[in-house]
Amino acid sequence: MKRKINIKVRTQFARAIYLMAAGFIMLLPFINCTGKASAQMQEKPRIIVTCDPELDDLNSLIRFLLHSTDFRIEGLVYASSQFHWKGDGKGTVSFVPGREYTRNGLHLDSMESWRWAKDERFIHDAVEAYEEAYPNLKVHHHGYPTPEYLKSKIRYGNIEFDGDISKVTPGSELIKSVILDDVPGTLFITAWGGAGTIARALKSIREEYENASDWAGIREKVSNKVILCLSGDQDDTYAGYIKPNWPDIALHQPAGGGVGLAYNAQVFARPEHAFYYEPEWIRENISQRGTLGALFRVWGDGKQMVEGDIFDYFHLSGYTADELREMGYIVWTPPREKGSWLAEGDTHTFLNLLDNGLRAHEDPTYGGWSGRHRETVASEGFMMGFGRADEAMPDNFFPAAQNELAARFKWSVTPRYEDANHHPEIDAPLSISAASGEKVNIKATVTDPDNDAVSVRWWQFKVGTYNGNVVIENPQSALASFTVPGDAKPGDTIHLILEATDNGSPALTCYHRVIITVI
Repeated sequence: MKRKINIKVRTQFARAIYLMAAGFIMLLPFINCTGKASAQMQEKPRIIVTCDPELDDLNSLIRFLLHSTDFRIEGLVYASSQFHWKGDGKGTVSFVPGREYTRNGLHLDSMESWRWAKDERFIHDAVEAYEEAYPNLKVHHHGYPTPEYLKSKIRYGNIEFDGDISKVTPGSELIKSVILDDVPGTLFITAWGGAGTIARALKSIREEYENASDWAGIREKVSNKVILCLSGDQDDTYAGYIKPNWPDIALHQPAGGGVGLAYNAQVFARPEHAFYYEPEWIRENISQRGTLGALFRVWGDGKQMVEGDIFDYFHLSGYTADELREMGYIVWTPPREKGSWLAEGDTHTFLNLLDNGLRAHEDPTYGGWSGRHRETVASEGFMMGFGRADEAMPDNFFPAAQNELAARFKWSVTPRYEDANHHPEIDAPLSISAASGEKVNIKATVTDPDNDAVSVRWWQFKVGTYNGNVVIENPQSALASFTVPGDAKPGDTIHLILEATDNGSPALTCYHRVIITVI
């Protein structure tokens, strides 16, 4: 195997030398967005997902499983939040002031549980639906993990009460073990509900090692390894435990831009993108696509995560908000047409980790399908940035993300490779060094596994340290030429994106980011 990889690298190197001699600047390594990467491509991002039984968590989980080709999944963990907690089954009651059971005209007292179904198993349900689709999915991408592997990563975390981290749980122990293992690289840990199970894992590490002679080293290892991707502080455990006790753990927060997938996202959609939220598109591309599509929640689908939940009226259709209130529901978002888009409120925590060629997981400021992130450490506090505009972000990521989702749903019900569409592939340099005023030529090779026609365009992603405009002379060709601006200073970076879109159905887009460093 080593010999084969070395031959490939030498072949690419020889090709690069040839092209450099011909006037093209090319640097190794090469990469594409389909998982068919060179030997020098980074490993898949390691990730642990924690989530509570909110319906948008289920939808985010289904998209995540369809994109499981792009991750090394280390955990799928049930979590609680202020919105969902199970109770201990022993009659113990809990009350936290200001929670939703005291809002919207409700004045409830201490309770044994809150909005948690008996024998809740939505993660298991999603993985079992994936299991039925797996024979088809693996035909279209070799990187799908086996259902047995995914099942081995499911755990129940700290689900008994809102923000309770007093107990060690199977979920917290799994997180602890992965944090402490010796696998190199970053570990991304998401919280789609509360961060209580994550906090418990960190608390267990601190309790076990804080009096040990190597505590400083362990704490540094954990702080350097873990990046938290949280959908808010839904049980106050970030502010209450993680921030004061692990102040150097990095936190990726949304800081503007990105695709609109949360509740009411259709309100803010561009007119030309509105059809992606409408029943016809959802029915054709999601709801009718096998077991995973049937599980995906849409407006008026007749389902409830918890039977009788007064906050969950999404299973109903044809009623006005006032009529729903008369039926006893707390109407916190306006009802929509049957079959319409509902929500994927937590998808933003992993979209930038996808292997789509944008390389957004390398640096939170690079930007990707979930926008640009602001990296902080716990000591700096938690700032949510949902809905903020970002002038650097392009406006075309949403169609690409939705078409990608539609294609993967189609994979799940299509047993033959030739009967579905697949991504274009790009070979091009990742980085270039050039002087101010220097003309640069970049040659990319773009192919398509289905022999579809592919349109390409180069564009400047204004996320580098150079804030001026770069004029690309031939942006609709795989060969791009530009002159490094004269006011660019040594050390400045310029990000150029090659975007390749095929004419398959649905059309699929692949990207390639080239970072130019001014010398």
